[in-house]
Amino acid sequence: MHHSIYSPADLTTFTGLDSLGLTAIAQHITSARAEILCEVTTPNPWCQSCGAQGIPRDTVIRRIAHAPFSWRPTALAIRHRRYRCTQCHHVWREDLTQAVSPRQKISKTGLRWALYGLVNQHLSISRIAEGLGVSWNTANDAVLAEGERLLINDSTRFDGVKVLGVDEHVWRHTRDGDKYVTVIVDLTPVMEDTGASRLLDMIPGRSKAVFKTWLAERDEAWKNGIEVVAMDGFTGFKTAAAEELPQAVEVLDPFHVVKLGSDALDQTRQRVQRVQHGHRGRKDDPLYQCRRTLTTGLSLATEKQKAKVEALFKKPEYEPVELVWSVYQKMVDAYRQSKPEVGRWAMGQLIEEIGTKVPKGLPELKKVGGTLRRRKSDILAYFDHVGCSNGPTEALNGRLEHLRGIALGFRNLTHYVARSLLETGGFRKVLHPHL
Repeated sequence: MHHSIYSPADLTTFTGLDSLGLTAIAQHITSARAEILCEVTTPNPWCQSCGAQGIPRDTVIRRIAHAPFSWRPTALAIRHRRYRCTQCHHVWREDLTQAVSPRQKISKTGLRWALYGLVNQHLSISRIAEGLGVSWNTANDAVLAEGERLLINDSTRFDGVKVLGVDEHVWRHTRDGDKYVTVIVDLTPVMEDTGASRLLDMIPGRSKAVFKTWLAERDEAWKNGIEVVAMDGFTGFKTAAAEELPQAVEVLDPFHVVKLGSDALDQTRQRVQRVQHGHRGRKDDPLYQCRRTLTTGLSLATEKQKAKVEALFKKPEYEPVELVWSVYQKMVDAYRQSKPEVGRWAMGQLIEEIGTKVPKGLPELKKVGGTLRRRKSDILAYFDHVGCSNGPTEALNGRLEHLRGIALGFRNLTHYVARSLLETGGFRKVLHPHL
C-alpha cells in the first residue's frame, strides 16, 4: 500500500468547508442528523469605513443546511462574530458570502449537491429536501434559483444550434381540458453524432403565433445559423418556420408520416369491420385478430404473421383493408431503404400514386393522399437530411412524462418549465464533465 497518497484525517477538508472559507472545530452527530460547529478561517476585523481595527462585540450561531453525508442531513453551525470599530464605532458582522449566498439557508456546497441530484440523478425535490433537512419550499426555491443562475441563464446555451425540433406537449391534465406547451429542442448533437438532444425552451400554448413569436425574439445571427427544422404534421409550425427561418429546410418527421398511414389502416379496418359484421371488433373476428399484425412491417414479420395476413386477404370483402395495408407497407419500406436516394424515389412515387389516383370507397386513403401531397417537399426533405427526425423530441417528451410522475404532477407552469430545462437541457456534463 502506498501511504504517500494519504494525508491526516481532517474534518474541514472531508466536509468541503475549506472551499467555503470555514474551519470545523467540533461536531455533534446523532442517528438522525449531524451538525458541524465551524468558524470563519480568516477573520477580517478591519473596519470597512475607516480602516481601523475592530474588537469582537458578540457571537451568534447561524445554522445552514449542508451537503448530506451517507444521506444523513448535515447542518453547519457557524460562529458568526460581530465587530465594533474602535475609531468610528461602526458595527459589522463577518463576511459569509463565500459559504452561503445572502438570505440563503443552504450552503453553496449543499446547493451544488442538490443541483447535481436534480439534474444528474433525477431526484425529486422532496428527496432533496429530505437529504438537506429543510422544507420542500426552501429546497425548491433555492435549487431552481441556483439552476437558473448557473445553467438556464447561461448566455452561451443557445450557441451552435443548427437543427431545431418542435413539438407540442401536455404538461397538465385537468377536468377542463389538457394544458399544452410548445417544446423546442436542439437536435444538432444527434445529427452530428456528438451527444443527445437537449431542451432549449418551453412556451405556453401550441400555435403558429407561439412558435413564431419565440423565433422572432432570437437575434438574426442565430436564426441565420438554423439549417433544418424537424416537426410533426401541424401546419402552424411549418408556417412559422417558413416566415422566420426562410433559409431553413422544414422536415416532416418520418414517425408522423408513417403514423398517418397506420391511422388510415386502423380506421379502414374498423369501418370494414362494422360494415361486414355490424359491430366493433371482437376477439374471434379475423380483422380484430390481425390488428397488430397488419401494422407490422413485412421485413420484420415472421412467416406465421405473413401467412396470417395472406389468409385474411383471400376474402374479397376485406379488399379495402388490403389496399390501404399495401400503401402503409410501401411507406414503411421507403424509410427503411439503405440508400436515401432510393427511399426518396419510392416515397415520391407513392405520393404521386395516392395523391391523385385513389379508388372510390377509400376516404381514409384519400385523406392521407391529400396530406402527403400538400407536405411532399417536407416529407422528401428527410431523405436529404437522413437522421433529422422528431424522434429525439418525442424521447424528451417521454422524459418529461417521467418528471411529472416523480413530482406527482405540477400546478405551477413556471416551476415546470424550470424543472424540465434542468431535467432535459443537456446540463449533466456541465455539472459533471466526466460523465
